[in-house]
Amino acid sequence: MAVGAVIEVDGLTKRYGDTTAVDDLTFTVPGGSIVGLLGANGSGKTTTMRMLLGLAAPTTGRATIGGRAYAAIPEPARVVGAVLDAAQFHPGRTGRDHLRAFATAAGVATDRADALLARVGIADAGNRRVRGYSLGMRQRLALATALLGDPRVLVLDEPANGLDPHGIRWLRDFLHAQRDEGRTVLLSSHVLAEVARVVDHVVVLSRGRLVAQGDVASIIALTGAGTLEDAFLKLTGDPS
Repeated sequence: MAVGAVIEVDGLTKRYGDTTAVDDLTFTVPGGSIVGLLGANGSGKTTTMRMLLGLAAPTTGRATIGGRAYAAIPEPARVVGAVLDAAQFHPGRTGRDHLRAFATAAGVATDRADALLARVGIADAGNRRVRGYSLGMRQRLALATALLGDPRVLVLDEPANGLDPHGIRWLRDFLHAQRDEGRTVLLSSHVLAEVARVVDHVVVLSRGRLVAQGDVASIIALTGAGTLEDAFLKLTGDPS
């Protein structure tokens, strides 16, 4: 594993029949940093995260957290928390009951539920059924779920989806607080202007392949662009 790397992706490839979703991808995520995984729809971001979390098997290559494949991590909820789909909740459960159920499954004390509801700003909705939550509230509940085991690594796919401007500002502060507490964060996002204000480094994908990686300033300088969004468009050649 690279020195200081908490997440390591090495020669990762995923093929579905004749389609290559991820193509010989290699990058690392340093400990105590926020790294943005950027790419247009279909670029391989979610597939990469799914392989990292053991939800899809690589065709070749490997993806590890702390030097181990996810499946080999004892008590994984205490090592890594993930948000891949904020819609995956039982609609009849309250937010508090959802957290308690997942805490029990993860072997975590259920009394963390109330503290985490407060931490993500939805304490007053804890007794409401999730079917009545907005998408932004579901995103916050998903983040609370990811934090149940007090993990040192967070893997977040589009965590800003469904958040209004106030929610996006809250998410920025939340992510910086996670980093300041020593956590390592890998996130994907389409909100590039906000990404530039949140992350320490970016990894840019196009059609499953790595096209650039580095801090935001170096990516902008590499392309001669004025913003991260303009740099992204130049690197990927895709207006989406």
